[in-house]
Amino acid sequence: MAVVPAPRPSTGAVLLLFVSAAWGSAFPLMDDLIDRLPFQDLLAERYLIAALTLFLIRPSSLRGLSRSTWIQGALLGLMFGVGQNAQAWGLHGLSSSVSGFAVGCNVIFTPLLGMILFKVQVSRRIWLAVALALAGLTSFTLIGAESGKLYPVALGATIAAAILYAAHTLVLGRMSVKKRQGFNAYAVSVIQLAVIGLLSGALALPDGIQTPDRPGDWLILAHLSVVSCALGFLARSYGQRHVPAVPAAILMSSQPLWVAAISVLWFGEHVDGPLLLGGGLTAAAMVLAISAKQEPPRPPGYRRPIGPQPPPSQGKGLDPNLLASALRARAVLAELRRRREDPIRLGEPEPAHSHTLVACANVEGCPWQVLNCVSGQEPSLDRLIARASSVVRAQHPDTPDCCRSVTLVGRCLCQVSRQAQANRSLSFVWPPTS
Repeated sequence: MAVVPAPRPSTGAVLLLFVSAAWGSAFPLMDDLIDRLPFQDLLAERYLIAALTLFLIRPSSLRGLSRSTWIQGALLGLMFGVGQNAQAWGLHGLSSSVSGFAVGCNVIFTPLLGMILFKVQVSRRIWLAVALALAGLTSFTLIGAESGKLYPVALGATIAAAILYAAHTLVLGRMSVKKRQGFNAYAVSVIQLAVIGLLSGALALPDGIQTPDRPGDWLILAHLSVVSCALGFLARSYGQRHVPAVPAAILMSSQPLWVAAISVLWFGEHVDGPLLLGGGLTAAAMVLAISAKQEPPRPPGYRRPIGPQPPPSQGKGLDPNLLASALRARAVLAELRRRREDPIRLGEPEPAHSHTLVACANVEGCPWQVLNCVSGQEPSLDRLIARASSVVRAQHPDTPDCCRSVTLVGRCLCQVSRQAQANRSLSFVWPPTS
């Protein structure tokens, strides 16, 4: 049986913060490049180059993949690709600030969808982190922003994109913990990048695909493709193995913080009050998300174990997934043992005996000590003999005395076997010797 590695929240948090920084660095660069290159063409080129880059690094990553891996990558790619193109279409009817706020609302959609679809338990600490992240996003995007165009259809498309991003985070989180089912993070990243690129390219193809015509634009496109897409998606696939979906969404919602930092450091933008307020709220949300004690991601179908739990010292150093499975198995077996009916019961009343249990001299050494009670719920040798006698009599109705039932009167089978050995009347030895 394969062993699922224990989650490492610190590693996952570092990877997801890298994703947020990589995606955040893309916004000011895209804002500069989009003036010279159509947005739809830019999406197709950056995702196809990202998929090609990962494939060239590991050409064997797509060989011998299972059908489920292809389905996982295609599903994730369709969800994110549709969201990207819906967001791009919504920009025609929204200002950049409103579009950024609507897309960032996926941080609140993620826990809501998780509770509705997957019964995800969200602690109060995480809800507080979600509220702080949303407040920080509001400060970054809406406070002090100039009023611009606002079309309801465009806003609806952008909100739909945010919902798809939230669903993508939840589905990726559930898939990434299914190591026993063969989740391949690298191959899935390549497949979903290729699907996003092909989808965007199909939408951009009617007007023709335009490529950059300046070396500087190619360098920007290389950064957007390799760092933001290829490494970003790869780090996200591995990072969500160690961090649950809702805290992961909070960590990745810090993109405006990285955008603001890049704008101030590289483009010399002025630091104002909303920028400081949004940065502080976002940083507080990240601290809460990282420091919150989260249960490790659970595979689909997992149910919390019932029954008594072991002391914390007994579970120290053990894999939490294996420990939870062992506790669940113990509880199920105990429940089955409690409710079990005697499979040998014929519906006939058992003969009454003056004594039904004879103690062995060596109680702990006799494996049948708990099985020799005639009136108990476990099968006994008396029942077996009575069952066999009734079967033989039923097959020979003309000879009623053909088989007489032998009653051991609840004698311990260890004593019976020892007496049989002494009399040499039986050929078996119990307990068996090796």
